[in-house]
Amino acid sequence: MTERTVITAAALSEPAASLSGFTVGVTADRRRDELAHLLESRGARVVIAPALRIVPIADDAELKAATRACLDTPPDIVLVNTGIGMRGWLEAAEGWGLAEPLRAVLAGAYLVARGPKARAAVRAAGLHDQWSPEGESYEEVADHLRSRGISGLTVAMQLHGESQPEYTEALEQAGARVIEVPVYRWAAPTDPAPLHRLVDLITARLVDAVTFTAAPAVQALLRTAGPGSDAVLEALRGDVLAACVGPVTAAPLRRHNVPVVTPTRARLSSLVRTIVDELPRRALSLEVAGHSLTLRGHAAIVDGELRPLAPAPMAVLRALAAVPGRVLSRAALLHALPRGADEHAVEMAVARLRAGLSAPGVIQTVVKRGYRLPV
Repeated sequence: MTERTVITAAALSEPAASLSGFTVGVTADRRRDELAHLLESRGARVVIAPALRIVPIADDAELKAATRACLDTPPDIVLVNTGIGMRGWLEAAEGWGLAEPLRAVLAGAYLVARGPKARAAVRAAGLHDQWSPEGESYEEVADHLRSRGISGLTVAMQLHGESQPEYTEALEQAGARVIEVPVYRWAAPTDPAPLHRLVDLITARLVDAVTFTAAPAVQALLRTAGPGSDAVLEALRGDVLAACVGPVTAAPLRRHNVPVVTPTRARLSSLVRTIVDELPRRALSLEVAGHSLTLRGHAAIVDGELRPLAPAPMAVLRALAAVPGRVLSRAALLHALPRGADEHAVEMAVARLRAGLSAPGVIQTVVKRGYRLPV
């Protein structure tokens, strides 16, 4: 007999179990282990599926040309978008013997750091930033620079993995000359299989949340989904929480009318706290046959104790909980199970569900009709 893992009510009340029963997808690459650890330390099951990877371009001709352009015509304003980009730019300049001239140019410019990581990299380089947007958005930066007046000025913009033509155009329309500085590029993950699996899990509602730490990861996920991108977006609009580290990352999802949660500060720890606050609130709770029942992603909380369930029993429970008191036939429940199942699989799933819940009377058989949750 296999022993089942049950988290007691006392353990479930601890912060370390705040995400127990939930599954969270992680699309980050560079800091995926850190984010996964933060989620797992709160009880979550984590699916790591990098959507993109960062490819430094220290030897790239475009970066060298942009650096030369900054040295030939020192920019009046420098927009530092990312910490890794700032460090990479200075490291590349070091390799070309241009580090000190570049530092001198940057020291003479009005430095804008778009977020705390960019600000930290600026200061670690011995430079001083003059302004940062409170919400860390490009729109705030563009509005701030336009209000200062940039007609006739040169703005060097360190790119965030790829070109942002809408912001370059906004600055140019205000009269600025813009030098784009491409320090790194986004590339497809070395192994695309985990991302394909995450797409399937999202579509099947087998993850409860997906985290995004860079806007291009959203496009990468949808490209991977291909013809199934509409199904992914439909899941993200309803059953699967989209959690983004900041408003810039969230923008592509919002353009697809996906509701997004973001922390007040663009930190991984803050992102995890936001998920901790949000996911339990989304869990469905019922009183059934004298028992309290709460549905989490891959588990049910029965009278305060968390009981993990396999996908098929959990699918049956979700279907019944969506219409408490109503009888669902085997044929109706069959639609909730993975493809290829038959009515016998429904009976097996119900039997496993009853055993997993260990709460007599919660799953009621209605002879010749089907099953229901009596309320």
